[in-house]
Amino acid sequence: MQANKRSTLVSGINVTPLVDVMLVLLIIFMVSAPLMKEGMKVDLPEVQSKALPTQAENLVVTIKKDGSVDINGAQVENSRLSLILGQIRQQRRIDSVYIQADRAVSYGYAVSIIGAIKKAGFTKVGLVTKPPEYRKTRHRK
Repeated sequence: MQANKRSTLVSGINVTPLVDVMLVLLIIFMVSAPLMKEGMKVDLPEVQSKALPTQAENLVVTIKKDGSVDINGAQVENSRLSLILGQIRQQRRIDSVYIQADRAVSYGYAVSIIGAIKKAGFTKVGLVTKPPEYRKTRHRK
């Protein structure tokens, strides 16, 4: 005798393949994330934020329109920039520097100055910008 077998449909979703794929992707991202640390780390300031409080120890590197570089108002030769910044970093025991560049300075030149700053051992580099109110009043004239 043959038993009366009814075929029943399974209406549930099998999530095992989904979990397998998600675990593989998680492993791939965990392995590849530490390898994505190329380039220079630059802390860009927010445009809408308030001005940072000024301190006497702030180190400001200014890049002028003609390409000359100043450190806190004292002009420095580009070839000696890393050496002088390294000495200042050791004397003052600071790890941050701010860059103030003219709008006409080329991107490539500014990046080369940032590279010299990183070579001197600074780990935090900030860019100085004008607040939005200054830009609005300047264009109204």
